[in-house]
Amino acid sequence: MTDACFYDKTILDDGTTIISETMDTVRSVAIGIWLSVGSRDEAPAEAGMSHFLEHMMFKGTPTRSAQDISEHFERLGAELNAFTSKEYTCYYARVLDEHVGDAVEVLSDMVANASLDPGAILSEREVVLEEIARHEDAPDDAVHELFSATMLPGHPLGLPVLGRQESVGAFDRGLSAAFKQAHYRTGNVVVAASGSVAHEDLVRAVRQHLRLPEGPRTERLHATPVVEPRLQVQRKDTEQAHICWGVAGLRASDEDRFALAVLDAVLGGGMASRLFVEVREKRGLAYAVYSYHALYEDTGQFVMYAGTRPSNAAQVIELITSEVENVRRDGITAEELHRAKEALKGQLVLSLESTRARMTRLGKNEITHGECLSIDELVARIEAVDRASVHTLAERLFDGGRVIAVIAPMDSDEIAHVL
Repeated sequence: MTDACFYDKTILDDGTTIISETMDTVRSVAIGIWLSVGSRDEAPAEAGMSHFLEHMMFKGTPTRSAQDISEHFERLGAELNAFTSKEYTCYYARVLDEHVGDAVEVLSDMVANASLDPGAILSEREVVLEEIARHEDAPDDAVHELFSATMLPGHPLGLPVLGRQESVGAFDRGLSAAFKQAHYRTGNVVVAASGSVAHEDLVRAVRQHLRLPEGPRTERLHATPVVEPRLQVQRKDTEQAHICWGVAGLRASDEDRFALAVLDAVLGGGMASRLFVEVREKRGLAYAVYSYHALYEDTGQFVMYAGTRPSNAAQVIELITSEVENVRRDGITAEELHRAKEALKGQLVLSLESTRARMTRLGKNEITHGECLSIDELVARIEAVDRASVHTLAERLFDGGRVIAVIAPMDSDEIAHVL
């Protein structure tokens, strides 16, 4: 079946979904194979397996070695990569339009026929353990996982995407093959493409090459968490205190997500944002200070980050809290609303000049059951946001439990008074 829209969509008899958008002004195509599996779908013994399998798909098939795969895409002058999140995994390539069928064939071989060789598993385990160690040595990265774990204890979204040393260190072929068999099946697959591509050619290539076990979409347990006020300080010998201050956000399907984007832009979205001006420009208390939001199927997060010297940590937390409270109490100004909306529209249009960004938008929306809106529809949704809707949302979000996670050479009692 095909939707009459700016994109074409076909669902094969085996449940595989194929979605594409044609861009007549380019000669390249971005192609992604998306799987509805991420860190939230893992049992405790499987923590990190989605990301580990992402690595293993590049390690060879019965007909191609890992070197064969990399050399093949290099000969095409193509880009090949992958990423894993809390809710999905994506393998993608960006190629010249004449190589679409070729790219689909090799990507399909990687994803469907990965050998999961025991020797490769042992060596790649070490690679991922080094990746985890590097992440833990980067407190400006690690604090975000600490925040998620603090906000969502016991919830699968609170688990780190990379997994933990003890779980990854125990991965073997049996566990890897069982996880792949359970999740790499047709109902969990979306093939997305954007660029100089004909939809019927893409469908033909996927029919021919992507052979995964047939099965329905995996049912995911949804549980909207109750977020309580929490402070978690991880003592570490760092030069800076790395701070995440946040609250529960919105689900991916929430109609207020466009108002959230505006609120995010006003609070910490750029050099004119309130946090940047108050924390960095006026007081020089941080080099990096920003906000961001994450939308998941059943919940979300709205987070402010700052890195500052430990002696300034309490003051920075107080400034973040003060700016949040100002917005909760008084809303935003007309000038802030206009500036945020123009910035969001500009970022949107600029990002969607990339075939990879457009493919990512198609694949992510389809794999997460999100709306797939055209640029004009997205701009209209942003334009429809007004000051009242942002104020109402701020009251809704900031009236609940706030969570603060800190990695710093200090103890929690040194900043507990700011809660």
